[in-house]
Amino acid sequence: EVQLVESGGGLVQAGGSLRLSCAHSGFTFDDYAIGWFRQAPGKDREGVACIDVSDNITYYGDSVTGRFTISTDNANDMVYLQMNNLEPEDTAVYYCAVEKYPVIDSLEDLEIDYWGQGTQVTVSS
Repeated sequence: EVQLVESGGGLVQAGGSLRLSCAHSGFTFDDYAIGWFRQAPGKDREGVACIDVSDNITYYGDSVTGRFTISTDNANDMVYLQMNNLEPEDTAVYYCAVEKYPVIDSLEDLEIDYWGQGTQVTVSS
């Protein structure tokens, strides 16, 4: 059974930083894209960042490019999202997500197979 467990969310002031972690397990496939989505109250869920492990290409949403960095620790089955220079508009529930056998050129191409439960990030002004 695939499991994705997020941690690291919290309350931070604008301009601050947080690092989200996602521990994943139960993968029976080695070709996948893993990344982060977020959903703010009253808004649609949006892609934030992902990495295609087949070629280690990373993809970022326009609103986070230059501020957020996705990385993986394959030895420990972890994926991270380093978030710097946070803005109140980054406030949302952040979800770890996986697509098996991805064929993607952008975040918008992702078709997610598995979702985590989410972790709340709140940025105060």
